[in-house]
Amino acid sequence: MKAFIDREDCIACGLCEQTCPEVFQMAEDGLAKVIVDKIPASVIDMAEAAAESCPTSIIHLEK
Repeated sequence: MKAFIDREDCIACGLCEQTCPEVFQMAEDGLAKVIVDKIPASVIDMAEAAAESCPTSIIHLEK
């Protein structure tokens, strides 16, 4: 599974990083970014929770 973020619509709330720091991180520009090529199986549930809780719905997960 892979994660993608529409960074241009990110509001820099940091919720994704708080929910799943193994996959998401706040970049130097203050916007969220994906830090792995493939989501580790052990954190898929947390990555899905981050996507579902994103206030702007800009996190997309793809199998």
